[in-house]
Parts: sequence; structure tokens; C-alpha cells
Amino acid sequence: MKFIDTIKNIWKIEELKNRILVTLGLLLVYRFGAQVVLPGVDASELANLGTQTQDGLLGLLNAFTGGAFANASVFALGIMPYISASIVVQLMGIAIPYLQKLQKEGESGRKKINQITRWLTIAITLVQGPGYIYNLYATLPGSAFVLPNQTVFVVSSVIILTTGCIFAMWLGEKITDKGIGNGISLLIMVGIIATLPISFVQNFDSRTQGDGGGLIMILIELVIWFVIILASVLLVMAVRQIPVQYARRTAGGGYEKNVFGSRQYIPLKLNASGVMPIIFAQAIMFIPAAVAGLSDSETSQGVAAAFSDIFGFWYNVVFALLIIVFTYFYTAITVPTNKMADDLKRSGGFIPGIRPGSETAEYLDKIMSQITLPGSIFLALIAVFPAIAVKLLNVQQGWALFFGGTSLLIMVGVAIDTMQQVNSYLLNRHYDGLMKTGKNRKAVA
Repeated sequence: MKFIDTIKNIWKIEELKNRILVTLGLLLVYRFGAQVVLPGVDASELANLGTQTQDGLLGLLNAFTGGAFANASVFALGIMPYISASIVVQLMGIAIPYLQKLQKEGESGRKKINQITRWLTIAITLVQGPGYIYNLYATLPGSAFVLPNQTVFVVSSVIILTTGCIFAMWLGEKITDKGIGNGISLLIMVGIIATLPISFVQNFDSRTQGDGGGLIMILIELVIWFVIILASVLLVMAVRQIPVQYARRTAGGGYEKNVFGSRQYIPLKLNASGVMPIIFAQAIMFIPAAVAGLSDSETSQGVAAAFSDIFGFWYNVVFALLIIVFTYFYTAITVPTNKMADDLKRSGGFIPGIRPGSETAEYLDKIMSQITLPGSIFLALIAVFPAIAVKLLNVQQGWALFFGGTSLLIMVGVAIDTMQQVNSYLLNRHYDGLMKTGKNRKAVA
């Protein structure tokens, strides 16, 4: 079978094999840490916390951390403070000249920006940590706390939660440097996958008991699930090809066109930002409920309730709008149309009917705006589909999170990105890639 042959080829490439083993090892460490309960908390008394995180906004956060939130784990905050810090730094990069200067300094500037992000991650964790600890006091019975001194427990737990977040961030960076794939995204994906089996079992039980619809409804749900997965894959991989011609000056002063042939294209992705708008928007959606919850007024409590229900109408409307906005924002900072136009001009390339230089940059920017709009709307529709599944199909809420939404899109996007990296290693060694058919070729030493 081709799949087995591909696995054998992966194992033959020493560097790729080592990177995969490093990645699996670091992910295993992260999953082990998610099961380590905070010192001073009785693990047998966590039933109320598990009930609190079965659905709603806390249920989604618990899914992102792979159950660490409900376990009162040292990784209870997961990698979300780092995601929040990254969002803040990238937004500040638009308005702060110093950060704009660092973005233009290449590798050295990137290192400084990463350092700023790390310090901001610590600051955010120091704010979120006490909130998590006081939520434990409000949720768990008094017998769950072993340490009699509350101050000692709060201070030590905040330090441990901060350390856990920084360690998780370090694991993600090591996976990116020494492993395969984007480390931070892989940590989130592994956490989501960890909650998938139990969510499916719970939905299976609800369908097979009473008037749940039985096996027929489960089969229908699985068909819809696979359709959404296919739609997500198409969204992540769809591109629009912009034709490009190349010319060079001849001895007579004219231009010789089609130097490299006529089949040259610039691939512009329908969704150039991947799953990052989903992650950014989801991080922002935690804020309204948290801020509104600080007030006891009726209006604030209503806002908090509306934005705590991840399957509610207003939550999903705001969530979809944020995804569209962040898709444009992230595409603008990751697809440098001016640089693409300059590189094309220097290499003697041009888009037929468009002048090289600024007009090419404007044309590419116009095309990106045109294809980003339907891409962002499609992304938003898939992101809010779990709410549709709950309201129309009566899907169990934990399982509905995997019907599109943040969970499924992250899983699909990260999986495709990782497969593409593995694919590049295989093709560079003259093996068939994961996404390519044909006979194996002999590896070049």
C-alpha cells in the first residue's frame, strides 16, 4: 500500500525521523503535564470543576487546554496567554513605530519581538492566574484545598501556573525549531484531540437513550462531520492562480518574453491567514464575558450571560464579524503585495496587461481583497456551524464543538500544515510526497 510505503520512506530520512520523534516526545510531555494537579488541591474533589467546564465558554477553554483546565493542572491556562500576547503585539505593531522598525529588521527584529511577547505572556498569566485560583475557591468545596493558608496557596499556585504557561510556550518553540510543524498550533490541536473521544462517547450515549434518534442520527452526524471536514480542507488549500510572464532585454533593445515558458503563476490563497483569525477572534471573545462579570448590574449580567453561551445568537454574530475582520488584518500583514511586486519586477516578470511596480502591487492587493472576502465569510460560516448543529440537529454540545468551529478548523489547518512540511522533506529526498501519487524514486544521498 502507498501509505505504508510512505511511512517507510519517512523512516528512511534520518533528519525527518528525528524531528518527528522530538515532536511526539514534547507533545507527550505536554499531555503528561496536563494531568498533574496543582499542589494543595485534592484531585478527588474536582467533580464540580468538571461540571462547570462541560459546556459554554469554559468548556471551550477546557477543550483548548486538553482538559487541563478541569483538572486544575499546572497547565490549566494552557498556551492561551501566549496567544493573547501575540495578538496584542501584532496589533501594537500597526501603531507603534518601534515595533514596525523591529518587523523590518529581519531575524534580529523577530527575536526582539518574540522576547517582548514572552514578557507580555508572563504579565497576562499573572493577571489570569489569580482569577483561575479564585474560581477554584468559588467552585470547589473547602475540603478540596489541602493547604490551610489561603495566601500561601494563591501565591504558590499563581507562580506554578505562570511557570506552566512559560514551559508550554517553550515546548511549542522547541517543536517549531527542532520538530515538525508549528509548535504552538500543535499544542492546541493535541489538546483539542484529547477531548474528542469522550465528547463522541457522550453524544453516542445521548443518541442511543430515549428519543435521541439512535444510530441513524449518529450516522447522519458523522456524514455531516466529514462534509464539514472536506469543506475545511478545501478552504485551507484553495488558491487563485495569477498568470505571470517573464521577459529579458535583448541585444536590439527589445524584450524577449516567456523566458521560462508560459505556465508561470503566482498562487494567491483564498484563505491566506489559515486558522489564525479563528484563534485571534476566539481569544477576544473571552473578554466581554470576563469584563461584564465584574459588575453586578442587570445589563452587565445580561452581557456576561450572552457572551458565555458559545451557541447563542449574539455570541456567534460577534464571533463571525471578528473572524472576517481578523482575516483581512492577518492577510494584510502576511501577504506583502508590495514586496511581491518588487521581486517580480527585479526578476523580469510581469502580469500581462499590468505595468510592473506600483500598479502590479495595487492589482495584487485588489485581487487579495476580492478573494479574501468570500474566504473570510466561508471561514466564519464554518466557525459558527457548531451553534447551527446544536440548534437544528440537537447535537450534544461537547461533540458539536467538532462540527466546524474553532476546534475542527484548527485540527484541519494544523494537520495540513504539518503534512506539507513532511511532504517537502519527502520530495527533497526524491520520494513521493504525502499529497502526491506515483512510484517511489531512489533517494539521493
